[in-house]
Amino acid sequence: MRVVLDTNILISGLMVPSGNPAIIYRAWQERKFTLLTCAEQLDELRATLRKPAVAKRIRPYSAGSLVNKIKDLAEWVEELPPVRRSSDPTDDFLLSLCEAGKAEYLVTGDKSGLPALENHKGTRIVSARAFASLSGP
Repeated sequence: MRVVLDTNILISGLMVPSGNPAIIYRAWQERKFTLLTCAEQLDELRATLRKPAVAKRIRPYSAGSLVNKIKDLAEWVEELPPVRRSSDPTDDFLLSLCEAGKAEYLVTGDKSGLPALENHKGTRIVSARAFASLSGP
């Protein structure tokens, strides 16, 4: 299964050791699915981890470990097609990543925007709860 995780899912998986994002994070580490990523997502992840509200809840070691795991374990997608579809233009790269990487799922914690689209090309856009039931223990 090929999956794109919105940055908010990755961050939530570290911040809260229980809950659906944590279940998804563990499932990825157990290689129950292939995580797709790109340079844009890694940039967004690093910027988010530096935000004071996030940085005080996630230890630097855990933040660095997440970045390194993504670099080592995720499948990198280099060439992203232009996509202008999300009501939040900062999320368009996720749709582009899904398209280029042929993702089956895009998992997001957003309440509007991406979920309202329901799908993009061959990718289903789902909540953490919905995906956790597919990939969980």
